[in-house]
Amino acid sequence: MNNAPARLLSNDDLRVFLAVVRRASFAAAAEDLGASTAYVSKRIRLLEAGLGVRLLHRTTRTVAVTEDGERLLFRAQRVLDEVDALVQDVAATRSQPRGLLRISTSFGFGRNVVAPAVSRMVERYPQLQVRLEVFDRLVDVAGEGFDLDVRVGDEIAPHLIARRLAGNHRMLCAAPAYLARRGAPRSLAELAAHDCVVIKERDHPFGLWRLRGADDGASLPAERVVKVVGTLSTNHGEVAVRWAEEGRGILLRSVWDIGPQLADGRLVPVLPGWRQEANVWAVYPSRLETSAKVRVCVDYLHDLFMERKAEETGG
Repeated sequence: MNNAPARLLSNDDLRVFLAVVRRASFAAAAEDLGASTAYVSKRIRLLEAGLGVRLLHRTTRTVAVTEDGERLLFRAQRVLDEVDALVQDVAATRSQPRGLLRISTSFGFGRNVVAPAVSRMVERYPQLQVRLEVFDRLVDVAGEGFDLDVRVGDEIAPHLIARRLAGNHRMLCAAPAYLARRGAPRSLAELAAHDCVVIKERDHPFGLWRLRGADDGASLPAERVVKVVGTLSTNHGEVAVRWAEEGRGILLRSVWDIGPQLADGRLVPVLPGWRQEANVWAVYPSRLETSAKVRVCVDYLHDLFMERKAEETGG
Protein backbone atom coordinates (compact mmCIF):
# COMPACT_ATOMS: atom_id res chain seq x y z
CA MET A 1 0.00 0.00 0.00
CA ASN A 2 1.31 3.42 -0.93
CA ASN A 3 1.35 5.70 2.12
CA ALA A 4 2.75 8.70 0.25
CA PRO A 5 0.62 11.80 0.72
CA ALA A 6 -1.70 12.73 -2.13
CA ARG A 7 -0.42 15.42 -4.47
CA LEU A 8 -1.74 18.83 -3.49
CA LEU A 9 -4.40 20.21 -5.79
CA SER A 10 -3.46 23.30 -7.75
CA ASN A 11 -5.77 26.06 -8.91
CA ASP A 12 -4.47 25.56 -12.45
CA ASP A 13 -5.55 21.91 -12.41
CA LEU A 14 -9.01 22.88 -11.20
CA ARG A 15 -9.33 25.49 -13.93
CA VAL A 16 -8.33 22.93 -16.55
CA PHE A 17 -10.91 20.48 -15.16
CA LEU A 18 -13.68 23.11 -15.25
CA ALA A 19 -12.77 24.06 -18.81
CA VAL A 20 -12.96 20.43 -19.96
CA VAL A 21 -16.33 19.93 -18.26
CA ARG A 22 -17.72 23.19 -19.65
CA ARG A 23 -16.73 22.37 -23.24
CA ALA A 24 -17.08 18.55 -22.96
CA SER A 25 -13.91 18.34 -25.02
CA PHE A 26 -10.18 18.29 -24.33
CA ALA A 27 -9.42 20.06 -27.61
CA ALA A 28 -11.99 22.82 -27.05
CA ALA A 29 -10.81 23.31 -23.47
CA ALA A 30 -7.21 23.58 -24.69
CA GLU A 31 -8.25 26.26 -27.18
CA ASP A 32 -10.03 28.25 -24.43
CA LEU A 33 -7.01 27.98 -22.16
CA GLY A 34 -4.47 28.80 -24.85
CA ALA A 35 -2.73 25.48 -24.22
CA SER A 36 -2.14 22.21 -26.07
CA THR A 37 -4.47 19.22 -25.90
CA ALA A 38 -1.57 17.17 -24.54
CA TYR A 39 -1.12 19.63 -21.67
CA VAL A 40 -4.83 19.48 -20.79
CA SER A 41 -4.83 15.68 -20.90
CA LYS A 42 -1.75 15.55 -18.67
CA ARG A 43 -3.24 17.90 -16.05
CA ILE A 44 -6.42 15.82 -15.90
CA ARG A 45 -4.41 12.60 -15.49
CA LEU A 46 -2.38 14.13 -12.67
CA LEU A 47 -5.51 15.47 -11.00
CA GLU A 48 -7.18 12.06 -11.12
CA ALA A 49 -4.01 10.36 -9.85
CA GLY A 50 -3.69 12.82 -6.99
CA LEU A 51 -7.30 12.28 -5.92
CA GLY A 52 -7.30 8.55 -6.62
CA VAL A 53 -10.59 8.70 -8.53
CA ARG A 54 -11.78 8.92 -12.13
CA LEU A 55 -13.30 12.31 -12.84
CA LEU A 56 -14.21 11.94 -16.52
CA HIS A 57 -15.53 9.23 -18.83
CA ARG A 58 -13.71 9.52 -22.16
CA THR A 59 -14.66 8.10 -25.54
CA THR A 60 -13.39 8.96 -29.00
CA ARG A 61 -16.22 11.49 -29.40
CA THR A 62 -17.40 12.64 -25.98
CA VAL A 63 -16.27 13.55 -22.48
CA ALA A 64 -18.71 13.05 -19.61
CA VAL A 65 -18.41 13.77 -15.88
CA THR A 66 -18.39 10.89 -13.41
CA GLU A 67 -20.16 10.97 -10.05
CA ASP A 68 -16.86 11.86 -8.35
CA GLY A 69 -16.31 14.50 -11.01
CA GLU A 70 -19.68 16.08 -10.25
CA ARG A 71 -18.70 16.45 -6.59
CA LEU A 72 -15.39 18.04 -7.51
CA LEU A 73 -17.08 20.31 -10.07
CA PHE A 74 -19.31 21.96 -7.48
CA ARG A 75 -16.54 22.49 -4.93
CA ALA A 76 -13.89 23.50 -7.48
CA GLN A 77 -16.04 26.34 -8.77
CA ARG A 78 -16.58 27.64 -5.24
CA VAL A 79 -12.88 27.36 -4.40
CA LEU A 80 -11.80 29.24 -7.52
CA ASP A 81 -14.43 31.93 -7.01
CA GLU A 82 -13.15 32.49 -3.47
CA VAL A 83 -9.53 32.56 -4.65
CA ASP A 84 -10.37 35.06 -7.39
CA ALA A 85 -12.25 37.25 -4.92
CA LEU A 86 -9.34 37.12 -2.46
CA VAL A 87 -6.80 38.02 -5.14
CA GLN A 88 -8.94 40.90 -6.36
CA ASP A 89 -9.43 42.28 -2.86
CA VAL A 90 -5.75 42.01 -1.95
CA ALA A 91 -4.67 43.53 -5.26
CA ALA A 92 -7.15 46.38 -4.93
CA THR A 93 -8.74 45.48 -8.26
CA ARG A 94 -11.84 47.47 -7.44
CA SER A 95 -10.16 50.27 -9.42
CA GLN A 96 -7.75 48.16 -11.48
CA PRO A 97 -9.45 44.86 -12.38
CA ARG A 98 -7.32 42.06 -13.78
CA GLY A 99 -7.69 38.60 -15.17
CA LEU A 100 -10.01 36.95 -17.70
CA LEU A 101 -13.61 38.17 -18.00
CA ARG A 102 -15.93 36.09 -20.23
CA ILE A 103 -18.81 38.13 -21.64
CA SER A 104 -21.68 36.89 -23.81
CA THR A 105 -24.22 38.88 -25.79
CA SER A 106 -26.32 38.78 -28.98
CA PHE A 107 -25.18 39.19 -32.60
CA GLY A 108 -26.13 42.68 -33.74
CA PHE A 109 -26.09 44.37 -30.34
CA GLY A 110 -22.78 42.69 -29.60
CA ARG A 111 -21.11 43.90 -32.78
CA ASN A 112 -22.51 47.41 -32.82
CA VAL A 113 -22.67 48.30 -29.13
CA VAL A 114 -20.98 45.85 -26.76
CA ALA A 115 -17.79 45.25 -28.79
CA PRO A 116 -16.87 48.97 -29.04
CA ALA A 117 -17.68 49.41 -25.34
CA VAL A 118 -15.43 46.48 -24.38
CA SER A 119 -12.65 47.85 -26.57
CA ARG A 120 -12.75 51.15 -24.70
CA MET A 121 -12.95 49.36 -21.35
CA VAL A 122 -9.75 47.33 -21.83
CA GLU A 123 -8.00 50.50 -22.90
CA ARG A 124 -8.82 51.94 -19.48
CA TYR A 125 -8.08 48.66 -17.63
CA PRO A 126 -5.09 47.11 -19.45
CA GLN A 127 -4.74 44.25 -16.94
CA LEU A 128 -8.21 42.99 -17.82
CA GLN A 129 -8.54 40.29 -20.49
CA VAL A 130 -11.99 40.04 -22.12
CA ARG A 131 -13.33 37.16 -24.19
CA LEU A 132 -16.51 38.30 -25.94
CA GLU A 133 -18.79 35.66 -27.49
CA VAL A 134 -22.00 36.33 -29.44
CA PHE A 135 -24.99 34.00 -29.76
CA ASP A 136 -28.41 33.87 -31.38
CA ARG A 137 -29.83 32.16 -28.27
CA LEU A 138 -30.25 32.87 -24.59
CA VAL A 139 -27.11 31.83 -22.73
CA ASP A 140 -27.01 29.82 -19.51
CA VAL A 141 -24.59 32.25 -17.88
CA ALA A 142 -23.49 30.09 -14.95
CA GLY A 143 -23.73 26.73 -16.69
CA GLU A 144 -21.66 27.82 -19.69
CA GLY A 145 -18.97 29.48 -17.60
CA PHE A 146 -19.64 33.14 -18.42
CA ASP A 147 -19.03 35.93 -15.95
CA LEU A 148 -21.49 38.33 -17.56
CA ASP A 149 -24.25 38.37 -20.18
CA VAL A 150 -25.19 41.72 -21.74
CA ARG A 151 -28.71 41.22 -23.03
CA VAL A 152 -31.58 43.13 -24.56
CA GLY A 153 -34.91 42.02 -23.08
CA ASP A 154 -36.64 41.96 -19.73
CA GLU A 155 -37.19 38.22 -19.17
CA ILE A 156 -34.52 37.27 -16.62
CA ALA A 157 -34.44 34.10 -14.51
CA PRO A 158 -34.87 34.74 -10.76
CA HIS A 159 -31.65 32.96 -9.77
CA LEU A 160 -29.58 35.53 -11.69
CA ILE A 161 -28.59 39.04 -10.65
CA ALA A 162 -29.43 41.77 -13.13
CA ARG A 163 -28.62 45.45 -13.32
CA ARG A 164 -30.28 47.67 -15.91
CA LEU A 165 -27.67 49.35 -18.09
CA ALA A 166 -30.01 51.46 -20.22
CA GLY A 167 -33.66 51.92 -21.09
CA ASN A 168 -34.77 50.60 -24.47
CA HIS A 169 -37.81 49.31 -26.35
CA ARG A 170 -38.64 47.65 -29.65
CA MET A 171 -41.03 49.35 -32.09
CA LEU A 172 -42.84 48.49 -35.30
CA CYS A 173 -41.52 50.10 -38.47
CA ALA A 174 -41.45 49.71 -42.24
CA ALA A 175 -40.06 51.36 -45.36
CA PRO A 176 -42.23 54.08 -46.96
CA ALA A 177 -42.21 52.03 -50.19
CA TYR A 178 -43.79 49.04 -48.43
CA LEU A 179 -46.52 51.16 -46.83
CA ALA A 180 -47.23 52.89 -50.15
CA ARG A 181 -47.65 49.47 -51.79
CA ARG A 182 -49.57 47.63 -49.07
CA GLY A 183 -51.04 50.37 -46.90
CA ALA A 184 -50.40 50.96 -43.19
CA PRO A 185 -52.13 48.69 -40.64
CA ARG A 186 -54.61 50.54 -38.43
CA SER A 187 -54.67 47.93 -35.63
CA LEU A 188 -52.67 44.95 -34.41
CA ALA A 189 -55.28 42.63 -35.88
CA GLU A 190 -54.41 43.88 -39.36
CA LEU A 191 -50.78 42.75 -38.98
CA ALA A 192 -51.90 39.22 -39.87
CA ALA A 193 -52.63 40.41 -43.41
CA HIS A 194 -49.18 41.97 -43.84
CA ASP A 195 -45.73 40.64 -44.65
CA CYS A 196 -43.61 40.82 -41.51
CA VAL A 197 -39.85 40.39 -41.32
CA VAL A 198 -39.43 37.92 -38.46
CA ILE A 199 -36.31 37.68 -36.31
CA LYS A 200 -35.43 34.77 -34.06
CA GLU A 201 -34.77 36.77 -30.89
CA ARG A 202 -32.85 35.25 -27.98
CA ASP A 203 -35.66 35.78 -25.46
CA HIS A 204 -38.88 35.50 -27.49
CA PRO A 205 -40.76 32.70 -29.31
CA PHE A 206 -40.27 32.79 -33.07
CA GLY A 207 -43.05 34.62 -34.93
CA LEU A 208 -44.87 35.84 -31.80
CA TRP A 209 -44.74 39.55 -31.03
CA ARG A 210 -45.68 40.50 -27.46
CA LEU A 211 -46.62 44.17 -27.47
CA ARG A 212 -48.01 46.67 -25.00
CA GLY A 213 -50.08 49.70 -25.89
CA ALA A 214 -53.45 50.62 -27.33
CA ASP A 215 -55.08 51.01 -30.72
CA ASP A 216 -56.66 54.32 -31.63
CA GLY A 217 -59.74 54.89 -29.52
CA ALA A 218 -58.75 52.51 -26.72
CA SER A 219 -58.60 54.13 -23.30
CA LEU A 220 -56.31 51.75 -21.43
CA PRO A 221 -53.04 50.12 -22.48
CA ALA A 222 -53.06 46.35 -22.76
CA GLU A 223 -50.64 43.55 -23.55
CA ARG A 224 -51.27 41.56 -26.70
CA VAL A 225 -49.51 38.65 -28.37
CA VAL A 226 -49.70 38.72 -32.16
CA LYS A 227 -48.81 35.86 -34.51
CA VAL A 228 -47.04 37.25 -37.56
CA VAL A 229 -45.89 35.68 -40.82
CA GLY A 230 -43.83 36.70 -43.80
CA THR A 231 -41.77 35.36 -46.66
CA LEU A 232 -38.49 36.37 -45.00
CA SER A 233 -37.14 35.45 -41.58
CA THR A 234 -33.67 35.37 -40.02
CA ASN A 235 -31.74 35.08 -36.78
CA HIS A 236 -29.64 38.14 -37.61
CA GLY A 237 -31.01 41.59 -36.81
CA GLU A 238 -28.89 43.48 -39.33
CA VAL A 239 -30.16 41.27 -42.14
CA ALA A 240 -33.75 41.91 -41.04
CA VAL A 241 -33.22 45.67 -40.96
CA ARG A 242 -31.78 45.58 -44.48
CA TRP A 243 -34.83 43.65 -45.72
CA ALA A 244 -37.16 46.13 -44.07
CA GLU A 245 -35.29 49.02 -45.73
CA GLU A 246 -35.82 47.26 -49.08
CA GLY A 247 -39.57 47.27 -48.49
CA ARG A 248 -39.97 43.56 -47.74
CA GLY A 249 -42.26 43.97 -44.74
CA ILE A 250 -42.98 45.30 -41.27
CA LEU A 251 -40.25 44.89 -38.67
CA LEU A 252 -40.18 44.85 -34.85
CA ARG A 253 -36.77 46.14 -33.85
CA SER A 254 -34.96 47.87 -31.02
CA VAL A 255 -34.67 51.65 -31.19
CA TRP A 256 -30.94 51.19 -30.52
CA ASP A 257 -30.66 49.50 -33.91
CA ILE A 258 -32.93 51.57 -36.15
CA GLY A 259 -32.29 55.09 -34.87
CA PRO A 260 -30.34 56.17 -38.00
CA GLN A 261 -32.96 54.68 -40.34
CA LEU A 262 -35.78 56.50 -38.53
CA ALA A 263 -33.81 59.75 -38.53
CA ASP A 264 -33.26 59.80 -42.30
CA GLY A 265 -36.62 58.32 -43.28
CA ARG A 266 -35.49 54.94 -44.58
CA LEU A 267 -37.89 53.46 -42.02
CA VAL A 268 -40.99 55.03 -40.48
CA PRO A 269 -43.01 54.06 -37.38
CA VAL A 270 -45.98 51.72 -37.74
CA LEU A 271 -48.72 51.59 -35.07
CA PRO A 272 -46.72 53.92 -32.79
CA GLY A 273 -49.11 53.27 -29.91
CA TRP A 274 -47.62 49.77 -29.50
CA ARG A 275 -44.16 48.84 -28.25
CA GLN A 276 -42.20 46.00 -26.63
CA GLU A 277 -40.10 46.74 -23.57
CA ALA A 278 -36.55 45.54 -24.15
CA ASN A 279 -34.19 47.23 -21.73
CA VAL A 280 -30.46 46.53 -21.72
CA TRP A 281 -29.27 44.45 -18.77
CA ALA A 282 -26.07 43.11 -17.29
CA VAL A 283 -26.85 39.60 -16.03
CA TYR A 284 -24.52 37.47 -13.95
CA PRO A 285 -24.61 34.51 -11.52
CA SER A 286 -25.17 35.21 -7.84
CA ARG A 287 -21.81 33.60 -7.02
CA LEU A 288 -20.13 36.55 -8.78
CA GLU A 289 -22.05 39.22 -6.91
CA THR A 290 -18.91 40.20 -4.98
CA SER A 291 -16.51 39.88 -7.91
CA ALA A 292 -14.59 43.12 -8.29
CA LYS A 293 -13.85 42.66 -11.99
CA VAL A 294 -17.53 41.99 -12.78
CA ARG A 295 -18.60 44.97 -10.66
CA VAL A 296 -16.13 47.31 -12.33
CA CYS A 297 -17.17 46.08 -15.79
CA VAL A 298 -20.88 46.54 -15.07
CA ASP A 299 -20.29 50.04 -13.67
CA TYR A 300 -18.23 50.97 -16.72
CA LEU A 301 -20.81 49.67 -19.21
CA HIS A 302 -23.63 51.42 -17.34
CA ASP A 303 -21.84 54.78 -17.42
CA LEU A 304 -20.86 54.35 -21.07
CA PHE A 305 -24.38 53.41 -22.19
CA MET A 306 -25.87 56.31 -20.26
CA GLU A 307 -23.37 58.66 -21.91
CA ARG A 308 -24.32 57.31 -25.34
CA LYS A 309 -28.03 57.62 -24.63
CA ALA A 310 -27.58 61.22 -23.49
CA GLU A 311 -25.70 62.04 -26.70
CA GLU A 312 -28.45 60.52 -28.84
CA THR A 313 -31.24 62.40 -27.07
CA GLY A 314 -29.31 65.63 -26.75
CA GLY A 315 -29.39 65.39 -22.96
